[in-house]
Amino acid sequence: MLQQKYPFDSSLKHHFIIALGLALWIFIFLYFTEPLDVNEFGSTEKLIYLPLYGLLGALCYSLFLPIQNYLYQKNKKNWYVKTELLFFVIFILVAIVAARLFYLYVVKPDRNPYSMQYHLTAIILPALATILPIIIFGRFAFGKYKNKQTEAKKIEIKGEGSYEGLRLFFNDIVCVKSSDNYVEVFYKVNSEIKKSLIRNKLSIVAEEFPSLLRTHRSYLINPYHFLQWKTEKSKLFVLLFHHIEVPVSRTYQNDVKDVLNSTTE
Repeated sequence: MLQQKYPFDSSLKHHFIIALGLALWIFIFLYFTEPLDVNEFGSTEKLIYLPLYGLLGALCYSLFLPIQNYLYQKNKKNWYVKTELLFFVIFILVAIVAARLFYLYVVKPDRNPYSMQYHLTAIILPALATILPIIIFGRFAFGKYKNKQTEAKKIEIKGEGSYEGLRLFFNDIVCVKSSDNYVEVFYKVNSEIKKSLIRNKLSIVAEEFPSLLRTHRSYLINPYHFLQWKTEKSKLFVLLFHHIEVPVSRTYQNDVKDVLNSTTE
């Protein structure tokens, strides 16, 4: 369960939108419901302290964003349920400390303050119970939207009949090799090479994806992954990502050279 992937959007712009929405929600909630000690504020104090409470909530959320980005990169741009839970644990702890310090040194520096236990159980935790659903919903909604956009950008190499196909980004395809009634698709996952066997014909794949370059009757390559040329025993090869070696037949040499030389200029 904790190792399952969780919908996540790494865009800082969207997280700042969540932070601003959080600030606005805190202000509106405190201003119109006047929970606990808020009704002790005068009209001027409300307009001073309540927006500051909102900004404090936004700041507590924003403080985690650099750590969030670090965890996202460390997990190879994956986000898991356990990582999302870690975010909320850190956010809650930071929010508790920040709310207490703000209360002691800004709101009531010259008055008799609440005890830590009462302040925590009667004010801070109920406020967090109101705030957290907004953050959970915002993060989940942006994450689902990002996943939907990502899926829409993928292409699919289909299998014949009921055979499963393969969905991936075009530039993750390294090459496609004919193998009897199947094709072997070599593709990139982070810094590794994976391959899938799909029941289909190379000619059909070539027709569906004209950006793949035919180098041989049994091979299509993605020019994006071209590294260098190689000649061995008067035969020409291209080296692709992860040092995959693909032959270039005489029939396709001129076309292949034209395309690959133009991509490296």
